Amino acid sequence: MQIDGLAAIVTGGASGLGGAAVDMLAQAGARITIFDMNEEAGEAKARQTGAAFIKLDVTDEAAVEAAIAKAEGMHGKARILVNCAGIGPPGKVVSRDGAAMPLAEFSKVVQINLIGTFNVLSKFAAALHGADRLGEEGGVIINTASVAAFEGQIGQAAYSASKGGVAGLTLPVARELARHGIRVMTIAPGLFLTPMLEGLPQEAQDSLGAQVPFPNRLGAPAEFAALVASIIDNPMLNGETIRLDGAIRMAPK
Repeated sequence: MQIDGLAAIVTGGASGLGGAAVDMLAQAGARITIFDMNEEAGEAKARQTGAAFIKLDVTDEAAVEAAIAKAEGMHGKARILVNCAGIGPPGKVVSRDGAAMPLAEFSKVVQINLIGTFNVLSKFAAALHGADRLGEEGGVIINTASVAAFEGQIGQAAYSASKGGVAGLTLPVARELARHGIRVMTIAPGLFLTPMLEGLPQEAQDSLGAQVPFPNRLGAPAEFAALVASIIDNPMLNGETIRLDGAIRMAPK
């Protein structure tokens, strides 16, 4: 699928991995709508790239449906969806003082990372239902998991469960949407220099990067965006989760 001229939606597109995807898509000639909760950063990214911005809670069914319709009104029917919206607060199942993790904390992470991802992809696919194909393809959905889906660390029970869910839904959704020519892929990034890690001291960043076998550093968001571009370009990439991690396998803590 050629990006130039197509309408695209990027959730979590105000910064980080989503922001890098927006940059790549803009440079490739896409008409982009950013969905994000951070209004200030989202508006700034939109001005920088020529995208549109809609403040959106990805867990809100009615709001997501309305946002996709609004994006279509501005840019035409979106053929590309990049789901990057997510949160990753740490939290132990049992704290040092013996208290169980409040269920609301676990639920919030799963609600945003997994249910939010499904909410947007399902509404995106429904909006494409019955649309003419562009050659053999109708569209492409790219979700974001994490290596924590496979090697979750202590304190990542909620995060790993949510990202494992994203990886798990990839194949069944790809199989279902195949009849519409919609591909579904997931990227599982390792350690990337996102805003969360940028806030750490340089020494801490270097220490984390040193854990990556090769290249021996933190990943650059532009490298995530490069894989997004490759997935869009190659129609045989479908129903798979690709680790983008420099061969790292996370330790327990």
